[in-house]
Amino acid sequence: RTSRPMKPAAKRGARRGGKDLELVAGTVAHYEDPSYYTHTYARRLEDVRYYVDLARDRVGPKGSVLEYGCGNGRIAIPMARLGVAVTGVDLSSDMLADFRARLANEDATTRSRIALRRGDMRNVSIGRRFELVLCPFNAFLHLYTREDVERFLARAKAHLAPGGELVFDVSIPEPLELARDPARAYHAPRFRHPTAGDVVRYTERFDYDKQRQILFVAMEFSPLGGGDSWMTPLAHRQFYPQELEALLHYNGFEVARWFGDFSGNPVERESSTLVVHARARRARAR
Repeated sequence: RTSRPMKPAAKRGARRGGKDLELVAGTVAHYEDPSYYTHTYARRLEDVRYYVDLARDRVGPKGSVLEYGCGNGRIAIPMARLGVAVTGVDLSSDMLADFRARLANEDATTRSRIALRRGDMRNVSIGRRFELVLCPFNAFLHLYTREDVERFLARAKAHLAPGGELVFDVSIPEPLELARDPARAYHAPRFRHPTAGDVVRYTERFDYDKQRQILFVAMEFSPLGGGDSWMTPLAHRQFYPQELEALLHYNGFEVARWFGDFSGNPVERESSTLVVHARARRARAR
């Protein structure tokens, strides 16, 4: 498990070696325990179906997909089973190790279709182009600054084959969630933690930094049978739809289409997810 004593996150703005410690923790901690991650999102299947169908229909067995934030293979392995070649990139060595362990249970043909690379999506270079570049399940929300977004989009554009698409999904900012009192703990049902083995009391705290548009979430775990409690931090930048469209536009992309869920429905007032399909914008002839 991600064993962090139950205490406040790093002091807002605290830095070491030029890095914001709170953002570093909020970027990596949630992915240090693949068993808990798998348990938590076991029922999140709609995005898997969406991306698998997209890869099958757009790329097929002769094409290839680049997935940023591939984690432990939740989406990549089902794509590979259908015959799609996938290159997965992730910053978390723990998630990639679990990905490789999962691959060991797949047949040789499926294993041969997957290549893994540990790296930062803002600067990793694969040295080839792909018909489809994915950045699923809020991985885009770990781009905290304009410079982060610009660096990522430059890499994504460099990896896109002519006519290819960049597709990603993000949660749409929810005003009521951003306005929550950071001192209040929001309780969720108790459950048996897959790594700790104990039944735990689970609470979350939300602290929104308005200036940087970053939501800090503290996930708190307290074993009912006694023992040390721990906290896992998570940081997500909040992007509004029109802000995203502008960022894409000024970095050489155009939104081909976007949806408010994984069923292809339009973005509406109550939509909580934004699924974006973007293409490199063609230079206009003078």
